Amino acid sequence: MSTETELQTTAAEFLGTLVLVFFAVGATVLSGEYIGTLGIALAFGFTLLALAYVFGPVSGAHVNPAVTLGMVAAKRMDLPTAIRYWVAQIAGAIAGAALLFLLAKQVPGLQTSESFGSNGFGDRSAVQINLGGAFLAELMMTALLVYVYLCMTHKVTIAGFGGIPIGLTLAVVNLIGIPLTGASVNPARSLGPAIFAGGAALTQFWLFLVAPLVGGLLAAAVHRVTHPPAGAELHRNLQPSGSPR
Repeated sequence: MSTETELQTTAAEFLGTLVLVFFAVGATVLSGEYIGTLGIALAFGFTLLALAYVFGPVSGAHVNPAVTLGMVAAKRMDLPTAIRYWVAQIAGAIAGAALLFLLAKQVPGLQTSESFGSNGFGDRSAVQINLGGAFLAELMMTALLVYVYLCMTHKVTIAGFGGIPIGLTLAVVNLIGIPLTGASVNPARSLGPAIFAGGAALTQFWLFLVAPLVGGLLAAAVHRVTHPPAGAELHRNLQPSGSPR
């Protein structure tokens, strides 16, 4: 990969994650009481849909370390490239959260401490979901999102109408996950707001790092079963009928 291409993909992941956090998490922080769960879910889904069309042909518009890990596990991306993506995503999420925090401070009386669109379980969950339930929910929701990414991408990039199912999946995941955990499915999306929220938002962050990453690995394993590599599929089809498999 050329230096120019590396710069383009890194910039795309940084800017994409920044936009996702600023606008989608911003819908939670600034407008949540007016637009409700459905509005927040659509904000996440539509933002990712737009990013998929803008940055999908450049970097794949992962904007999510779990998606990138899924690509590594599916052998579509090497580890050095993934590390560069992860650094850009984390930096973009922190920058997006910083801009959102600055904007939120201009709204009189807006509470940011220990909330600020961060994720949580127990008494930080709308339905008081426990640690085990939160872990399972985040794992399964992330697995679905990463699985759709793997199905809709060619190698790494997104082409054609691939952005539509990806955006719709994130919207559906948020509809389910917002009452449970605030719907992370993205360690970078969780880290940025948690830094500025502080308190329990930071101490509970580990779950929203580990569960989505495990979900990404699970998605890659399932995708390998349902969509085997072309070489494996060709080998299977060329075997004589009745021969041992």
